[in-house]
Amino acid sequence: MSDLSKRRLKTWIRLLGVTRGAENRLRDYLRREHGTTLPRFDVMAALWRRREGVTMSELSRMLLVSNGNATAVVDRLERDGLVQRESEDGDRRRIRVRLTPVGLTAFEAMAEGHEAEVDAIFANLSETDLETMRDIVMRAGRQA
Repeated sequence: MSDLSKRRLKTWIRLLGVTRGAENRLRDYLRREHGTTLPRFDVMAALWRRREGVTMSELSRMLLVSNGNATAVVDRLERDGLVQRESEDGDRRRIRVRLTPVGLTAFEAMAEGHEAEVDAIFANLSETDLETMRDIVMRAGRQA
């Protein structure tokens, strides 16, 4: 294994550690402050971005999860009155899901705090650092 290969491996391990640490902090924040989970937040965020609603297949693709995982989260959100399902064009096999007004309000409250947490996670990075990191991550993502 070359020195560069070893450095890449160490960088990957460090990046994974940073990502997991940040994700754990966000999970803890959402649980403590909003009594919710990161998957629920992610589903609500996707639906907030697409106010007209999305099909379950579209939602799964947006979140990079299986249809079963998306369905389980949507089931719980629907029970809590945060999302609603509607058949599309009278076809009961094609379901569109969207945030309810209560879900929209709840998500916007969560999103404000979530953004503040992310801001705190990256507080020690300058604007230049963030741009450099974004560029590096974008280039690395092209290889994946």
